[in-house]
Amino acid sequence: MVQRTDAVGSVAFLKDGRQVHIRPLQEDDREALAAFGKSLSKNDLLYLEDDFTNPEIIARLVNAARAENWRQLVALSDEGQIVAYAAAIRMPGWSHHVADIRLIVTPSWRRSGLGMHLAQAIVESARELGAAKVSVDMLAAQTAGQAIFSRLGFAVEGQLVRHAIDRDGNLQDIVIMSAFVRV
Repeated sequence: MVQRTDAVGSVAFLKDGRQVHIRPLQEDDREALAAFGKSLSKNDLLYLEDDFTNPEIIARLVNAARAENWRQLVALSDEGQIVAYAAAIRMPGWSHHVADIRLIVTPSWRRSGLGMHLAQAIVESARELGAAKVSVDMLAAQTAGQAIFSRLGFAVEGQLVRHAIDRDGNLQDIVIMSAFVRV
């Protein structure tokens, strides 16, 4: 079971001496979120479910800032730039007790501990949504992300072989990890 944290609305001090402010995505974050999307490498964009360079996707994400079953968090640098994004989306129907997590950190902020801070915060947000279980799907090649969620107590539930097609048209395996956040 994942431990509780109070990371939302807080300052996170990172391993490299930098700090970020973690807070919910706001409606006036449209330009900053678009700039965040443009800062991602082509490689990052290959692996994302949502195209953060598409203005329509940015509008959808920002407009969903107050959605009932969706929580989105951003990490802001001291300069006010979004340097990481995470979302928890509670599933409908018979899986309404499960929240799906998404998380991406800009390359220049990786390996600083930011992914761990934001992962802890979004798991807490999923818990506040009423989720009893959280899951995260990622490409098998994303081993750093798997390590973050493993440290939070997530376990691999399965692997879907050649289940995703990246933006270059290559088939990729997906790893599904999950954890119970309350019983």
